[in-house]
Amino acid sequence: MFDRDSLTDAQRIVRAAFAPTPQQPWPLLSQRLGADVWVKHENHTPVGAFKVRGGLTYFDALRRREPGCNGVVSATRGNHGQSMGYAARRHGLHATIVVPRGNSVEKNAAMRALGVELVEHGDDFQASREHAAALAQRHGLHMVPSYHDDLVRGVATYWIEFFEAVQPDVVFVPIGQGSGVCACVAARAHTGVRTRIVGVVSAHATAYQQSFREGRPIEAPVTTVLADGMACRVPDAQALDVIRREVDDVIAVSDDEVAAAMRALFADTHNVAEGAGAASLAGALQQRTRWAGRTVGVTISGGNVDSAVFSQVLAGA
Repeated sequence: MFDRDSLTDAQRIVRAAFAPTPQQPWPLLSQRLGADVWVKHENHTPVGAFKVRGGLTYFDALRRREPGCNGVVSATRGNHGQSMGYAARRHGLHATIVVPRGNSVEKNAAMRALGVELVEHGDDFQASREHAAALAQRHGLHMVPSYHDDLVRGVATYWIEFFEAVQPDVVFVPIGQGSGVCACVAARAHTGVRTRIVGVVSAHATAYQQSFREGRPIEAPVTTVLADGMACRVPDAQALDVIRREVDDVIAVSDDEVAAAMRALFADTHNVAEGAGAASLAGALQQRTRWAGRTVGVTISGGNVDSAVFSQVLAGA
């Protein structure tokens, strides 16, 4: 997907902003899964999620491609928007972010704290994305997509960090719009590891799983309450092409399984994970019989869960 120089350049850009995040084994998680489990802690980035890496590389390339750009717009459920806000501020650009009505209160607050102009529109991510595209046309703003090679290139840096430290038999990767899993594919090729990649979608947002199985983009309804970072109704065709070529399987986890994984991460590691951030472990738990006794990689891809939601999850509500 990328040559070595482009990924090395992405590493340089990301490391100028923050240090590599840790990856480490957790004995209680390994005991729970009956496997040697390593966790990549993307909840420890400056915005609490992996997306910031892609924002940094995207804006670096944007500044070179469009030096006259003075504003951007994008749509998000939260972590992509924080990434845009963080990177836009570093490059002196104004960012407008569109979120669905009823979006995470604390993610909205985090975006505003980064200087983002927040617009609430639509009932789901797809409606917000369409409104963002309309704002871009109306006001002459640069529309930042949810999936783009420059985003993937930045996100790949976290998987490169992981694969240079650990060579697991399998990794479980959450799928939202596809940048995370495609970045894992790129990092696997870059490092030469032979790790199998299993994508994880929400059982209440199965567009990518259905599309993976059918070999063509399929739109599917979104009803997940907990895993908003995986609330994809329409898959990206470019991402789907990579997933179908390179990913070994795509499985689905329910909100109940995600909640159980959030509780397990807190109990076993005392780390907070949002719904999508715990989906990797939820997938590993679902598949633990198959991978018993092996080395398993999971990621806490984000920790940005509202306090009220997390308290309900911990209480088993």
